[in-house]
Amino acid sequence: MKFIGSVVLDMLLGPVLSLGARFPKASEGMAKVGENSFEDEIMESDIELEGEVVEPDNDPLQKMGDPSVEVSEEMRDKAQLYKKKGVDALSEGKLDEAVEHLTEAILLNPTSAILYAARAGVFVKMKKPNAAILDAEAALQINPDSAKGYKSRGMAKAMLGKWEDAAHDLHLAAKLDFDEEISSELKKVEPNVHKIEEHKKKYERLRKERDMKKADLERQRRHAEEVSAAAAILKPGDVITIHSSNQLEEIFTAASKLSKLVILYFTATWCGPCRFMGPVYKSLSEQHRNVVFLKLDIDQQGNIAHRWNVSSVPTFSCVINGKEIDKVVGADKTGLERKIAEHGSRKQ
Repeated sequence: MKFIGSVVLDMLLGPVLSLGARFPKASEGMAKVGENSFEDEIMESDIELEGEVVEPDNDPLQKMGDPSVEVSEEMRDKAQLYKKKGVDALSEGKLDEAVEHLTEAILLNPTSAILYAARAGVFVKMKKPNAAILDAEAALQINPDSAKGYKSRGMAKAMLGKWEDAAHDLHLAAKLDFDEEISSELKKVEPNVHKIEEHKKKYERLRKERDMKKADLERQRRHAEEVSAAAAILKPGDVITIHSSNQLEEIFTAASKLSKLVILYFTATWCGPCRFMGPVYKSLSEQHRNVVFLKLDIDQQGNIAHRWNVSSVPTFSCVINGKEIDKVVGADKTGLERKIAEHGSRKQ
């Protein structure tokens, strides 16, 4: 007795070796959690599943036929005789004997999907799912439409707790050649598949909610950083002197992020009314800390004054989101206070 170390055998072994040697948890195959605090919030519960499962069989691999052998009519006839002996032994409950006869049949005619499927069925009855899957895979490689191959593989996978894979194979078997045993097995398997699907949907929803929460917290964090940076630029309670167009744009941008009203005061050193309004303007900045107070000398920043169409000083432009929405021209303390009161509390 020797095992065939051929490429074909390796192909057949692959699916079985991938099964492992343990009963899988329902959550296997899902994304793992615990990588960070957000993921740690999701702890998957176990699923209460019905049905009997068995430990994977780790016996030495059964003999497989050599598909390169040329099968003669005589070999085919002998294989049929061994098959009949195997079926008879199976009907008498002599499972080991049935396997022996079917193995002899397979060695004589390794091109028969029926023989592999028959032995797979015996291994299912012996509760040897790995051996059954190996034979079922062999049958399906020879005949991809082998109903018994899908049936045996489906039943074997159910024994291992591979409920979704089992349901898939059993449904294929039912489409090809329905029988009551397939129907009975599906009634056991499908409730577990439904539970697993609902379990996956539940935790997929929880993960999406977690990801949305994570994204929202990240947005809040970035916004808080922007607010902090903007607040540092705006200097509440102070009057900021503008020295360049870039500085002005930076302040407008920061004020927009915080939805603040900006008062842009155009002044000049030679302006008498400006000397009167200077202390008033400083006092207003201290009173209205939610408003940004800027001061610009038109002689030093004439290009800015020109862009804002300033024709006289003092002029006070009320700016929201970088756009002028109102203005006060002249040393009008009351008018300026009114505009600040009107626009300072305005919803941006």
